[in-house]
Parts: sequence; structure tokens; C-alpha cells
Amino acid sequence: MSDEANTACRPTPEARRQQILDAACDCVRQAGFHGASMAEIAKAAGLSVGQIYRYFENKEAIIAAIVAQDLAEMREKFAEMESRPGDLLDAMTDHLPEAVDKCFDLGRASLTLEVLAEASRNPKVAAILQAADAQERVYAQAMLNRSRKPEWSDAEFQARCEVVGLLFDGMIIRAVNHPDTDREPLARVLIATIRQLLS
Repeated sequence: MSDEANTACRPTPEARRQQILDAACDCVRQAGFHGASMAEIAKAAGLSVGQIYRYFENKEAIIAAIVAQDLAEMREKFAEMESRPGDLLDAMTDHLPEAVDKCFDLGRASLTLEVLAEASRNPKVAAILQAADAQERVYAQAMLNRSRKPEWSDAEFQARCEVVGLLFDGMIIRAVNHPDTDREPLARVLIATIRQLLS
């Protein structure tokens, strides 16, 4: 095979990074943060450890990249809801069944809980998650501000936004504790709850 053909077949740096992130997610789900060594991640990705270090300095850098992906996905979803004509709560209502399914995805839930557990022990991981949460709150509050009542103080508005976040964070735990939850009525009750919180 010619050098030109070899170059054409070689994955792009972005594709290689994604390959590593996907392997890391699988390893963390199966073995936890500490059990997912760089050697195990490399093996799962079909790469050498040296190749992993070309893209990521350490496991914390991998976690930061995973969190950044989640934030980008969330920003895209917020932008989609904000761009829709009509009432923001209607846009959120339409999106809610999909959000419930995502929260109850056991693979996503187990990865999230593993990273949260590590954040409780590892200040570097805690800083990554806290920075991401701060960004998420800024996006959410900017969007929910459209439904804000003039009589709400800043503290009350932020508390209402925080409770909306609690509902979604809590579903990730319920995905593990009660995976067979009937999601359709759950989504209906969540919609009513969120409408109450923001009206």
C-alpha cells in the first residue's frame, strides 16, 4: 500500500481522541475509575499506552474531555429549545421524555456515578465537575429566565432552577435503584412539577 493510501486510512486526531474516550467510558463503567488503568484503556482502544499519552496527559484529562462532550451536547439541546417559537415550557415538555430516557440509560448512569464517586475523593476531578456544573447552571438559568416571575428574588429564582437540576440528577440514581420505573407517567408528573416550579 502506498504512503498516500496509508495516510488516507489513518484516523484523524479527533477520531483517535473519540476512540480513546469511548474505550475509557467502557472501562470506567466496568471497573470503576481506579480499576480503569491507562493500560486497560489502551487495550480496550486497541492502542499502546504511549499512543494514549499523545492525546491525554492522564485520566483526569480524559474525564475532562468526557465532561466537555456532555456540556457540548447539553448546550446544543438548550439552543434547540430556545430557538423554538412559542412557550419555552412547551419546548421543555416536548424534550422531557427524551431527557428521562437519557437519565435512565444504565450505561450513562453508571459512568456518571463512578465519576461523581471519584470527585468525592479526588480534588482534580471535583474541580472538573464543579466547573462543568457552574457552566450548566449559567446555560439553564439563561434559558429559564424567560419564565421568571418579576416577584422572584435572585435567590428564589436560583433555588427553583436548582430544584429542576435536582430532579434530573436524582433520576440518574433512580436508574440504578429502580431501573424498571414506568417512564411515561414519570415524564408526565415531571412536566407538571417543572411547570409548577416555573409558574
